[in-house]
Amino acid sequence: MRPFFGQERSYWRAVLACFLVASTFWLLNALNKTYTTRISYPLLCRYDNTRFVPVQPLPNEVAVNVTGRGWKLLRGQLPLEVRPAEIVLRDPATRYLTAGSLRPALQQAMDGLQLNYLISDTLWVDLDRLVSRRLPLALSPATDGAALPYEARFEPNAVTFTGPASKVNSLPDPYPVHLPQAPAGSTQGDVQVPIGGPDQVQSDVTDVRVRLVRRPVVTLPVDVVPELLDAPAGRRFRLTPATVRVRLQFFPEDTAAFRPDQLRVQLHYGQFASPTDSVLRPFLSRKPPQVRGYLVLTRGVRVQSE
Repeated sequence: MRPFFGQERSYWRAVLACFLVASTFWLLNALNKTYTTRISYPLLCRYDNTRFVPVQPLPNEVAVNVTGRGWKLLRGQLPLEVRPAEIVLRDPATRYLTAGSLRPALQQAMDGLQLNYLISDTLWVDLDRLVSRRLPLALSPATDGAALPYEARFEPNAVTFTGPASKVNSLPDPYPVHLPQAPAGSTQGDVQVPIGGPDQVQSDVTDVRVRLVRRPVVTLPVDVVPELLDAPAGRRFRLTPATVRVRLQFFPEDTAAFRPDQLRVQLHYGQFASPTDSVLRPFLSRKPPQVRGYLVLTRGVRVQSE
């Protein structure tokens, strides 16, 4: 180390310049060589956005093994303009992209790179038809299932929902409007209520004006024989109690059209909490549309094999 002591500053500047020149030539020489490596190449999925909508985010890159000069590989890893591989999605029934469908688009987009193979041979996509559905509005029951003693007049009285068919078609008809817990109404009894809705579903209005008129509610208890679902074949079971009591709420004019056979109460055999447990919780699986609120009063039904 003795030659390096006592040197002037100009000496060290010269040494540093030599190192910079040498490393530059080494880098240029290395980038001119050919390498085989793994990179992530960008994808651009094209579809008719007037007819389809992605339910899940579409893939924007794919892992591939390529061969090319260092300059091309470096450009692909830096935030420079790289031509993505374009994939055209024409059918909403397509659920995945295979290596065979991706290879032509990748080979056409790659400039100066040789595609060897895809690291992942399948990319998952989820497209759905874009649909619109106009639904009337109705007040939703309270959180405990009780009917709200109001008649509601909505402005507008119907809302158009647009989005994936799987989500739009599953919206209830009429669409329930949830009142705030403590609505701050005007002196005329009007309440401004947001519409809400599931993700990726848009409505033509963000909120509606609701005018509430108080109405009486009739409460009617009904005993229903429950149905046991998913029970083992060839076995008979005894249910205790044999009927389930359900409390229904109607507006007075709706009680005349109600029939008890319009109700269906079910028990799921596979929902026992433990192997030693024999009590199932009943649930109301079908009710007539004129029911404004309901509550299953029987908390549990014991199931015993005969």
